[in-house]
Amino acid sequence: MISSVAESYQIHPQTLRLYERLGLLQPSRSDGNTRLYTDEDLKRLEVILTLTRELGVNLAGVEVILNMREKMEKLQQQVAEMIEFVHEQVSSSLAGSFRNALVKVPSSKIVRSQQ
Repeated sequence: MISSVAESYQIHPQTLRLYERLGLLQPSRSDGNTRLYTDEDLKRLEVILTLTRELGVNLAGVEVILNMREKMEKLQQQVAEMIEFVHEQVSSSLAGSFRNALVKVPSSKIVRSQQ
């Protein structure tokens, strides 16, 4: 709830409402229209507070940074999916093409060279 979150993070409830109005936070709502903050919402709030309190970023800058973080996370997910796809394709391709490539070689004596 907004009062407990505000108290925990030592901010005014109006600040949380402002963050919501600006689209920086989007808590879910209960049937009684009470704001419900998830762990993800709280992590996002911590990022916002770090940016504003410790780094002096204004709210417009916070919005840009949060949007860039979301885009980066999506790109990282897409890259991971692409790597997995390529890995699967290469593995299946190599397995099929080299299935009969190994040739038995009779064992031989190992001879050490004299240096």
